Amino acid sequence: MSRESHINRLVAVQRWVLTMASVFREGERANLVNPQTQIPRGALGDRSRHFSQQLFPAKAQGAHGVAFQPPTSSSNPQSLQSPTVPTPSPVQAPPVKPAVVRANPGKQPKPKAKDPNKRQMSMEEKHRLSVGLQIAEWMRLLLPLAVEKGTCIITNMGAMNSLGAQEKVLQIASSLGISITVGVAHQFAITKTALDPCIRDGVKDGQISTYLGASPIVTCLEKYKPNVVITSRVADASLFLAPMVYELGWDWDEFDLLAQGSLAGHLLECGCQLTGGYFMHPVDFRTIGFRWKLISKPLGDKYRDISFPCLLDLSLPYAEVSFDGKVCVAKADGSGGALNFSTCAEQLLYEVGDPGAYITPDVIVDFQDVTFQLLSSSKILCSGAKPSASLVPDKLLLLVPKDRGWRGWGEISYGGYQCVKRAEAAEFLVRSWMEEVYPGTNDRIISYIIGLDSLKATGINNSTTLRMSCEDIRLRMDGLFELKEHAVQFTKEFTALYTNGPAGGGVKPFINNTFTVMSLVVQVAREHVHVLISSKQSKISNSNNQDDVSTAHSRPEPVSSAIKEEAKYNNCREFLLTGINCSPAQAGQKIPLYNIAHSRAGDKGNDLNFSIIPHFPPDIERLKKIITRKWVKEVVSTILNPSSFPDSDAITKRDQWVNENVKVEIYEARGIHSLNVVVRNILDGGVNCSRRIDRHGKTISDVILSQQVALPP
Repeated sequence: MSRESHINRLVAVQRWVLTMASVFREGERANLVNPQTQIPRGALGDRSRHFSQQLFPAKAQGAHGVAFQPPTSSSNPQSLQSPTVPTPSPVQAPPVKPAVVRANPGKQPKPKAKDPNKRQMSMEEKHRLSVGLQIAEWMRLLLPLAVEKGTCIITNMGAMNSLGAQEKVLQIASSLGISITVGVAHQFAITKTALDPCIRDGVKDGQISTYLGASPIVTCLEKYKPNVVITSRVADASLFLAPMVYELGWDWDEFDLLAQGSLAGHLLECGCQLTGGYFMHPVDFRTIGFRWKLISKPLGDKYRDISFPCLLDLSLPYAEVSFDGKVCVAKADGSGGALNFSTCAEQLLYEVGDPGAYITPDVIVDFQDVTFQLLSSSKILCSGAKPSASLVPDKLLLLVPKDRGWRGWGEISYGGYQCVKRAEAAEFLVRSWMEEVYPGTNDRIISYIIGLDSLKATGINNSTTLRMSCEDIRLRMDGLFELKEHAVQFTKEFTALYTNGPAGGGVKPFINNTFTVMSLVVQVAREHVHVLISSKQSKISNSNNQDDVSTAHSRPEPVSSAIKEEAKYNNCREFLLTGINCSPAQAGQKIPLYNIAHSRAGDKGNDLNFSIIPHFPPDIERLKKIITRKWVKEVVSTILNPSSFPDSDAITKRDQWVNENVKVEIYEARGIHSLNVVVRNILDGGVNCSRRIDRHGKTISDVILSQQVALPP
């Protein structure tokens, strides 16, 4: 593989990381019309235009960003065509740790300012510094190639400080000797009188984050034709929809087209999750006795058992979108992973809530009748998205910071015989000590045992064998308190286990020294959200640092380069060519739900969203008789146990709380013969203040699939 091809492949992978940094979403590229072609005005609607040949010849998109790339000479003037791309090799860009790339712009706490001279850096300041460092790293890598190829990068890395991000990009361009225009489309003000007084009075300027739509990005592209567009928070699908509207000349009242474009954006927003990432589930076979004979019982999901080498060579997805709304999603030919009905179905239902009314700022989309047609092992035709009865939301979504108190937590490991019993004693001691000092605070504390029931997939009270056989565990206790002194006292009591608790434990206490903040989700009328669109040009520095340009292109060869193409293909071929299971699941006998369906879970605030997608589509009718609101509540209720050792009173109190507060909604996606389940008020307040080890609830999909069910005939 040539160095140039390797660089192109590298940029395609790392562009995704650049653009995902502000909200942790993903995607890759979709290529647009040939700018040299004159297209009849009627073909593209009233907003048809002669496209800019120099700056916007074609588009390639990244997870929370879109980049335009030159088309091939054979581009179809009526569709978004894929450019000529070198056949991907097993060589991959080095992985980027989530801790490095992730930021959360809408969830900043208030600064802690008892002593202005000694105040620690607030999370907001840390976040802005983090975003600045990420922009510096990725723009140094991408700008030279982007400018060389006439590529425009659209990214929401502006987060809560879009103008600061713009200045950073301009500085980097100047240091590299590159002249560019950087556009900004960002929320700069909210009419506070439109907010509820209890929210308005406690929120400072710059702390409210609004989900913007595609319109400000399109306006920025039309007005400035920039090399880079930086945005504040933008709805995931809208970030992808913007270049489609711009390049294909769609009108904002062409809701059928906007719905299909939003479908493409929604499928691409999570990047490799569409092409086999976050999908692989190994299967093992256990020999058991059944009716006086030995049988081999599968454990796991044989339909998602992708080999390690195949998983290593994932391709980022891209989309081909035509002017009339035809959408195909695809991956690079010869790459690993998987792009099939199952991966598309999981992504379609991921965090959508009601699939009949998926709300974006641009259009409310009905996904109920979306279908996926396999065109090849690397391309899928996606159709059926349409506008819902309510075409456009009247209000936009805001994230508003809210003080939730102070968190303190601790962990202690126990090993060897009766380690679970020692953990039970440790929990008893800490709770008793806290109750002596601050009566009533135990309701603020939850506990669980990592390695046994921290994800609540099993109940140790009903499994004596599991408790006795376990010899490696870690007790975690986590409290969310109204007062700082309560959190401090909790960590002191937990630390006392080191000398006053059961034998053989190593303690590690923690306490937050800043406010714990939850983003309160509210809505506001569109006219109260003010958006600023502007641009600036870089000034060429006298000292053009050519070393920076060359260094930005270099990366060490990753381990995957040692894998031969032929071996990788053989490992993936069998899985890629496997179609949907053509036989119904067994009836009348309890089997794991793994054997019947697959699932993915996601979170929205304090709500959980998980899908149920049968391997054999007609099984959906039998599954609907099993997956009921009552059944779902019973399965997820153990997640709300305050302790690994709940007594009967605690269980009664838990069940009462579940019945009063937890709401279950079950929706059907007819086009893919699947269910989408929404469980409200189940995630302990949401990711920012949750006391659980799985704060997003991602593992709950496997908790569901591990349940034993008996399908009716």
